[in-house]
Amino acid sequence: MTQDTTRKTLLCFGFGYTARALAKILPRDAWRIIGTTRDRCQDQSESGVELMTWPGQDVPLRDVTHILLSISPSEDGDPVLNALGAEIAALPSLEWIGYLSTTAVYGDHDGGWVDEMTPATPSSQRGNWRVRAEEEWSSLAGLPLHIFRLAGIYGPGRGPFAKLMAGKARRIVKPGQVFSRAHVEDIAQVLKSSIQAPNPGAIYNVCDDEPAPPQDVLGYAAELLGLPIPSEVPFDEAGMSPMARSFYGENKRVRNARIKDELGVELRYPDYRSGLQAVFSAEDMEKFVPPADPPGV
Repeated sequence: MTQDTTRKTLLCFGFGYTARALAKILPRDAWRIIGTTRDRCQDQSESGVELMTWPGQDVPLRDVTHILLSISPSEDGDPVLNALGAEIAALPSLEWIGYLSTTAVYGDHDGGWVDEMTPATPSSQRGNWRVRAEEEWSSLAGLPLHIFRLAGIYGPGRGPFAKLMAGKARRIVKPGQVFSRAHVEDIAQVLKSSIQAPNPGAIYNVCDDEPAPPQDVLGYAAELLGLPIPSEVPFDEAGMSPMARSFYGENKRVRNARIKDELGVELRYPDYRSGLQAVFSAEDMEKFVPPADPPGV
């Protein structure tokens, strides 16, 4: 029996939220998909993905044609690069490798616009680690590397609704602060489009068209649920953790023209309103019954 050379193999280092979204839109008759996880108790049997524990098991690199890198770096560097970089760079069958980075590499621009030509000037530790990982992967000669700088990821199971329903959501306001976002389904279609039209060395910002203040997003989510909009809390009085405060230390608007012009992507969710409406429907929030007012209110 001859081997089917038309079927591609995608190896996902870190089979998490974004990798699962990509796997859902790749036809199984054309793709073999392997995903690594640290938790073998994770039930992905319905996805048709071959799961393996890494670190721990030997990664089947032979005949891999595509690699998605979504494991975060640390102060020790990128774990996949450290362990397998040389072997990956030597793969003769490799056609595409996608590295999921973050728009945190741009640092703070006081609300100004950035694009892929903007120098990376991170203002956080996590941004510094990402820049280092991008540079080290890019230094491997001949690697068909594509870098995707992702804005804040949301989608089914990752939205503001749970906190609102639990009464734990706060509309923290820092004047002039905006964030860019990306629905996970749009990230997945960007990755698929890049796989179909590879351009080694390319860098893509992945976000929607409308950077917005976080309090506006939370307020709209409350409206969808039929809940009162939470009161505003001034940033200086919010008592946030150092990690949460670090996100507010970066204020920028991210341009996404390249994914449209080069990859032909048409965003399904070009703003937070359309994206939250989709999450609201996907999570069957129409059945949510707002809590009754307490006696005497």
